[in-house]
Amino acid sequence: MAISVRNEGAKVNSDINVTPMVDVMLVLLIIFMVITPMLQHGVSVDLAPVNNPVAMPDAEKEDAIIVAVMRGGDIFLGNDKVAVEQLTDKIRDRIANRVDKRVYVRADKRAKYISVVGVVDNVRAAGVDQLGLLTDQKKQPTPNLPPGTPGATATPGAGQ
Repeated sequence: MAISVRNEGAKVNSDINVTPMVDVMLVLLIIFMVITPMLQHGVSVDLAPVNNPVAMPDAEKEDAIIVAVMRGGDIFLGNDKVAVEQLTDKIRDRIANRVDKRVYVRADKRAKYISVVGVVDNVRAAGVDQLGLLTDQKKQPTPNLPPGTPGATATPGAGQ
């Protein structure tokens, strides 16, 4: 009579199966790709670049009131398009029960001056305590690069 011996140790697979981890990571990547554009508040505007902008971290808050002036003169309060005549009433309604009566204006760098002034006048007429004009940091030239290098700026009178 023979003894049957099971060799279960030979069947054990010691390799790590990364397929489930890759599946989870791809799902997370897709979720972040879909959600990231939704995190931006309001409409997209090309802000005017300035040399020394003042940081306004309150403008990034969820409950911040942001008025956007588009290049063509369209005005948005948050994500809603409004007419200039309705802007004062809509802002007055939004700040009625708030302690912090602060509004931020995001004006396109190519928007007409009269459109931005009209928005500022209507915001002030609504009883806003503080008005913030949002801008971008102007890109600083890269110093000490030889001429002809991408990113180098020419100095007036240089090379003469």
